[in-house]
Amino acid sequence: MTTADFRFGTLLGLDHIGVGVSDMDASLRFYAELGFVDVAFDYTGPLPGLDTVSGHDATEARVVYLRSSQPTVLGRSGIKLVQITNRPQPPLPDGFAYGEPGICEVCIHVRSYEEFHESLVAAGHKVLMEPNDQILEPYDTHCGLSYVEDPDGAKIEFIEWRSLESGWPYPDGPQGVNHVAFGVGSSDRTEAFYRKLGFTSKLFDMAGINEPMNQWFLDVGRQPPSQRMMLLMSPHGGSLEPVEQTPAGPDMRGEWGHLGTFEFSIGARNLDLAIEYLGSIGVDLVGEPAEIRMPDGQSWRYAYFGDPDGLYVSVSEVRA
Repeated sequence: MTTADFRFGTLLGLDHIGVGVSDMDASLRFYAELGFVDVAFDYTGPLPGLDTVSGHDATEARVVYLRSSQPTVLGRSGIKLVQITNRPQPPLPDGFAYGEPGICEVCIHVRSYEEFHESLVAAGHKVLMEPNDQILEPYDTHCGLSYVEDPDGAKIEFIEWRSLESGWPYPDGPQGVNHVAFGVGSSDRTEAFYRKLGFTSKLFDMAGINEPMNQWFLDVGRQPPSQRMMLLMSPHGGSLEPVEQTPAGPDMRGEWGHLGTFEFSIGARNLDLAIEYLGSIGVDLVGEPAEIRMPDGQSWRYAYFGDPDGLYVSVSEVRA
């Protein structure tokens, strides 16, 4: 099997984003409002293979893996809610704004996003950014976006890719996770690394002060930085949005499982082949691969590696 076979046949783009929650039932209700009502699995018990990643000898949690009820090619990824049960849930890192090292957001693709945003406002959800349109360099990609907050402080972006959806037949409303944003030290280094993992297309690449985000930085006592953002796309799954700040922001990775967005996972058709490919390009695992089999026949296999900024990323094979 060639390197290209491994890259495009085994790795499947962004599979899901991990979100730490304090009240699973409340979070399930919230994410159901965002269209995530397809439960791939609902597991409670020990999570092996996390001692190095989490810094704890043992981790037990309730984990609910959710998929969108109407995913499209612009929203193909899911959500993994995690509530730790054998110790207190770590808090959202203090001082987090956006784009510091760590996971910035969940981004959901929504058609007619303004109406959807207003429906959530009417339901009482906290608004972080009102709807606004942007033209993204260098391809003049037109999008509309807004933000709300989940019950534990995670930033949830709604995005409508107006340049991409023309002529595409799909209904109004949310269609799944489009991408995850995360802070990095070097955009060029991150792009080179993730291209080897199948994220070989780029939708935009731009830098500057994103004024609608300014208040988030002012709220934590920082001047808004310049941010270089790009969207790296896979032909098989969701996308990645690395964010590089100038000047660099403080480390906001926090402890594994903390409240809010704390990790993301790349999908794999076959975890063993994915691990073999990672080894072939010099990417070592952090801890041992793990497998959880559930009474209803679902299986969840995963392994972790460190990216160039020391962010722990998982590769997962979910069969439900």
